[in-house]
Amino acid sequence: MKMKVVIVGGVAGGATAAARLRRLDEQMEIIMVERSDYISYANCGLPYYIGGSIEDEKALTLQTPESFYHRFRIDVRTHQEVTKINALEKTVTIQNLENHTTYVESYDKLILSPGAKAILPPIDGVTHDNVFTLRTVEDTFKIHDYIQNHEVKKAVVVGAGFIGLEMAENLKEKGMDVTVVQLLDQIMTPLDKDMAAIVQNYLKHQGIELLLETSLTKIIKKDEDTWAVLDNHKEIACDMILMAVGVQPDSQLAKTAGIALGIKGAIKVNAHMQTNIEDIYAVGDAVEVKHFITQKDTLISLAGPANKQGRIAADHICGINSRYKGSQGSSILKLFDMQIAATGLNEKEAQTADIDYDYAIITSASHATYYPEAKNMYLKVLFDKADGTILGGQIVGYDGVDKRIDVLATAIRAKMTAYDLTELDLAYAPPFSSAKDPMNMIGFVIENILTDKVKQIHWSDVKDDEKAIILDTRTQLEYQRGHFPNALHIPLDELRERLIDLDQDKEIQVYCQSGLRSYLACRILSQHGYVCKNIAGGYGIYQQIEENKVMQSTGMRPCGIDEK
Repeated sequence: MKMKVVIVGGVAGGATAAARLRRLDEQMEIIMVERSDYISYANCGLPYYIGGSIEDEKALTLQTPESFYHRFRIDVRTHQEVTKINALEKTVTIQNLENHTTYVESYDKLILSPGAKAILPPIDGVTHDNVFTLRTVEDTFKIHDYIQNHEVKKAVVVGAGFIGLEMAENLKEKGMDVTVVQLLDQIMTPLDKDMAAIVQNYLKHQGIELLLETSLTKIIKKDEDTWAVLDNHKEIACDMILMAVGVQPDSQLAKTAGIALGIKGAIKVNAHMQTNIEDIYAVGDAVEVKHFITQKDTLISLAGPANKQGRIAADHICGINSRYKGSQGSSILKLFDMQIAATGLNEKEAQTADIDYDYAIITSASHATYYPEAKNMYLKVLFDKADGTILGGQIVGYDGVDKRIDVLATAIRAKMTAYDLTELDLAYAPPFSSAKDPMNMIGFVIENILTDKVKQIHWSDVKDDEKAIILDTRTQLEYQRGHFPNALHIPLDELRERLIDLDQDKEIQVYCQSGLRSYLACRILSQHGYVCKNIAGGYGIYQQIEENKVMQSTGMRPCGIDEK
């Protein structure tokens, strides 16, 4: 007797599960129910259709119901919605959204892949026809058509996560004045504040107004104009508003069926993606998962994990002992010419997990500096202070960020240490990297800290007091362009001859532009009996942080963002 599987939701997790089931069992009856008109579409590509980078709307859908049937012989029912689960009878009630009729379908196994829904805060005016969210293909076409049919010159984006920033970029590329309103004190919560500061400076440099620690309180109409009213009583005139304040698991169907829920109402599952009710599985943005590093319950809504979970649920249904071992939140964002990526834990998460960690931060060229168009990237890597295990990483740059974050993601999954990073045999040619890749270099830096070859201090811990000397080891020209207040300036190449200028009873806190020359200075000083610490990240990171402070307090645009 052939098995019958019903799948609720036909995007990433649901479509992947359906295709995997068919590959494993040619005789199985598979029904996929999707309430929208589209299946297997590329959520992550939606902003780029609005911005014009993707011109053909058909490119957004990887499969159609017809192509899915012809390829896999799967019964795809679009514009239909599962409204009730009867777990005792193993049936679902389905409503046809076109003619509003309902019917009951039985199942042997049920997979829930309802995804997440955009959060729409309960404020006045949020239902105006020029206020949008972006989650589905239908949302995309609605925004696209509005822009095509109206003269949209000014846009407000509420929320500075992935969707908010991608939309800010794409609306700006279409010639609009864009203001981003963010409730938190930084953009992109996967980033730490120091790395977020680099991106925030760059956003300003691109002409986007960024309002941090600000909330939208209401939306009002004055004659034909729309005004976004903020909590500081400032009003912004605009032609459209995009609400991108986040998503929440779409788990009401599961809740009413008695399925156990967890964080933010996400569906609880085990490693096989099974819920607490027999023969019911759940995958994708609606489920609670374990964080790969901490093994604590978390909610990570990304396409990669959703696809993997769909495959695992299908495997288990077909008798394969596949297990989901957790998410680590690997992600990357394109923002104009900038690339921003993260994987694993950030500082806040490491602190919450009570991990004894430290981090190293370096500035490194994307490829050999003697080959044209090498551009700087900032790398920050968290590690366990006990054994150097890599815990997380963040990279901001203009080229080569994707391959470096993937190396870090792989290192975390393999539970590698900083010592392992130093030994990685990575591809090298001048147009692509350096003989010592940035991944090797960050490994060397962490190794030096772990083996006590150098002690480091972070900019947040640097204090201008009588107990320490802050030493700038850059060139005279670099020093004149900007330096830490009250820093003593001795270029690295003059240091040995000028040791007498340093008080040996004081701690020497050393910096250069990126951290390399200051490390060399620390090696010289320590071997001459001085107590010294290398300031992590160098002046480059300090400059970014200070420029961001100025930007936020005055609204002034930074003078420039260093690419080379």
